[in-house]
Amino acid sequence: MRVALVTDTHYGARGDSVAFDQYFKQFYDNVFFPTLEERKITRIIHLGDCFDRRKYINFNSLQSCKEYFFDKARDLNIRIDMIVGNHDTFYKNTNDVNSPDLLLKEYPNVITYSSPTTIDVDGRKILMLPWICTDNYKESMDAINFTEAKVCFGHLEIEGFQMFKGQENHEGFDPKIFKRFTLLCSGHFHHRHGKDNIYYLGNPYQMFWNDYEDERGFHIFYTDTLECEFIINPYTIFEKVYYDESKPIPNAEDYANKLVKLVVVEKSDQIKYDQFVDKLYKANPLEVKIIEDMSEFEADILDNEDVDLSDTQTLLSQYVDALETDVDKTRLKTLMKTLYVEAQDYDS
Repeated sequence: MRVALVTDTHYGARGDSVAFDQYFKQFYDNVFFPTLEERKITRIIHLGDCFDRRKYINFNSLQSCKEYFFDKARDLNIRIDMIVGNHDTFYKNTNDVNSPDLLLKEYPNVITYSSPTTIDVDGRKILMLPWICTDNYKESMDAINFTEAKVCFGHLEIEGFQMFKGQENHEGFDPKIFKRFTLLCSGHFHHRHGKDNIYYLGNPYQMFWNDYEDERGFHIFYTDTLECEFIINPYTIFEKVYYDESKPIPNAEDYANKLVKLVVVEKSDQIKYDQFVDKLYKANPLEVKIIEDMSEFEADILDNEDVDLSDTQTLLSQYVDALETDVDKTRLKTLMKTLYVEAQDYDS
């Protein structure tokens, strides 16, 4: 049997941004459901963080995701098994009050798991492991240690894996806890990667600038072979444009409905440059940030010609490395990255 795996959909993300919601819809309309119909897949397993905010969702965001995801699945007679993630829970110490249970009651094809549960999928036993908190910690550990399932699908924070591409997490569960499973697939970290028997699926689409040039999509799970086939999402919302007069000028029309960073590498003809910028704005991007002259920033603040100024996360990491302090720099980096991601929710 083939099952679609998707995780960290974060409906209502980026402050209930309509632009991001339409970007998400593009994936479901043109990639996700067409693939399921083509492959005749009738079951979806969602590995947590269905909704973005723990305490509320905008009515428009809720209506929209119901139309392009939940209504579509219901109409196609597709069952959805949904694990509760940390963004789905109202309280931090219990999963009892959670958004999937409260918001999706009208869908008989949606089954939610707020506590550890072993299910059977075409003869394959799978442990469904939602977000582990104070209230369900003992129950979760017992399930991990005593379940007959050799496959686990969860929403877990495991040390030694990457929160974002190239940014390792140093907190959470020891991966050795899960060594009895032949395969553990998890949501929570948005970068798709794996090590040994543990595989983070990654979320379906870009949400922040640190997702730039990091492939997104979903997976098809084969219950007989335990293979996870990755299906790429070709749609992006973050784009960097390099303006260099020694090379062909980019096509401004390609950046409609994108968040754009225009990096000016070489500019000698001001009129030609201004014309390109005008065309870029007329293409209706969601946002344009122009990076034209960083020499003063490099010299006065970083004083390091090797520093990478392409993204904020790298800059933060390099800043911490340069500090003279007795504080644990690894934990400080983790804290700063977490604060940075949370702050991005308030961009708008």
